[in-house]
Formats: sequence, structure tokens, C-alpha cells
Amino acid sequence: VSAAAILTSLQMPAQAHQNMQSEPLVIGHRGASGYRPEHTLESYALAIEMGADFIEPDLVLTKDGHMIARHEPMIGATTDVASHPEFANRKTKRMVDDVEYDDWFASDFTLAEIKTLRAVQSRAGRDKQYDGLFQIPTLEEVIALAKSKSRASGRTIGIYPEIKHSTYHASLKDRHDKLMFGPHGFEDKLLKVLHKAYNNSACAPVFIQSFEVGNLQYLSHKTQISLVQLVDADDVNADGSISLVAPYKQPYDFVVKGDPRTFADLVSAEGLDFVAGYADAIGPWKPYLVKTVDD
Repeated sequence: VSAAAILTSLQMPAQAHQNMQSEPLVIGHRGASGYRPEHTLESYALAIEMGADFIEPDLVLTKDGHMIARHEPMIGATTDVASHPEFANRKTKRMVDDVEYDDWFASDFTLAEIKTLRAVQSRAGRDKQYDGLFQIPTLEEVIALAKSKSRASGRTIGIYPEIKHSTYHASLKDRHDKLMFGPHGFEDKLLKVLHKAYNNSACAPVFIQSFEVGNLQYLSHKTQISLVQLVDADDVNADGSISLVAPYKQPYDFVVKGDPRTFADLVSAEGLDFVAGYADAIGPWKPYLVKTVDD
């Protein structure tokens, strides 16, 4: 779901992202992922070359706590890890948001090990000629690219990081059964890097996004950087309404807390008032706003 494709402002600070008030922003979702393997510096660079105003790195954590750009904690489909015999025994079964996956997980690898892998195109029908050529970047490397391209192009290139599966990361334990990162450890790491790179400013060319709610509420008390509540669902029904099927029915932290509200509730009038209490915008999937008709 390309929820990052659209921003709808709730209460965007007047001083932040003034161009949002006059013209749309083009977001390179996972970079130019139709042309290069997603979430690589080469994919982001191509998106910028094609006119993107922001590049969008999804973030997960490595075993040693580094933030890397991958769409999911599972890395089997987007890297060549399966072709590395030294990592064959790392494949394991693990629950992510109440769904079991049999895969390789970023949190079982150090950053040094991740850097021995190469990205591959994850979708059938897309160009595979670049498979195995590009490394998996860290958040710091993505920021450095955005700043370098900003200087070279004379325009500001922003970043739009997504915190992937915050509750899952907070629950991860090491071999001694101790929490690896703990509650909001992911968020604290993210802010440390972003504040160093961009300062704690509402004018920073940065949006932080998440499908969960509690982490955004936490961040709203820790940063002036703009926050985006993503809106998920299983699909769009024929009448245009949101189809609500687990695990896309609710923010996963709501599931854990027993909160019955769904993503549909978050975009009701009452829900939007609630979201406006901690986020600056929502990021719905385009079909929720523009009805499509099959011929």
C-alpha cells in the first residue's frame, strides 16, 4: 500500500513546508522503485533526478541498533540473503503483527553483515538487471544523499522516514531474554539522528510517518518535526468504503492494547480530531480519496 503517496494536512504549522500550501509535493516512494531495487541509494538518487521533492525510506533496526532502509523487518524478498550460505541458519519463523513469517529478519544481523548483502527487485515484472549491485543503506547515508543532492540541484530534497512495526521492534529480545531496544527505543534513535542532521525544527524538510499511533503520540512530545499518521486497510470495497481485514484493520498498537478503533475510525470526524492532537497530517492510500472504475 503506497500510503505515503498522499499527504492531507490536519494542522500543519504555518512556518513548516510553506510550499505545501501552494503546490503538491512529489514523494519518491521507496525511491524510484519501479526502475531500481527499492530502498537503495541508487533508487533514491534516480527518484530525485526524476523530480522527487522527498525520498521515502522505510526503516527497520539491525541487531546492533542501526536504522536501515528496508520495507519490512523480513529481508528475504528484497536482498540476496538466500544466496549467502553463511546465513542459511538465520532463516527462522517469527510473528510480526500477529502474522507468522518464515524468513530472514534484519534484527538477527549486525550492520556489518547487512552490508555484505545486496538489494534485489522484489516485484515480478520489474527490471531485474540491477539485482545484486546495490547495498542496503543506513538512515545516515540516506540523509547524506538528500543533502548532497540538495546542494547539487539547488533545491531542497526532503526525507520522509517511516517507522516500521514499532511495537514489534519494542518487543524484540536478545539471547539472554532481555529487550533489545525497549519501548520507544526505535523512536529515540530516530530523533537522535534527525535532530543532529536537521535540528529539532518544524521547518526541517522531514516528515516522520507511522501506521501505529502510540509512537507518534510519544514523538509529538519530543520533536517539532512534522508527524504523519498513515492510514491502512485491506482494500477498497466496490462502494469506495475501506475494507477492514486483519492485519490491516487497525494500528497494531491498538490491537495489543485492546483498543477497538479501526483505521476507518481514525478518518471519521471524531477520529481526525483525535489524530490532530498529535500529528500534523494523515497519509491515506490514494484509492481512499479517488474512486477508480474497472472497465
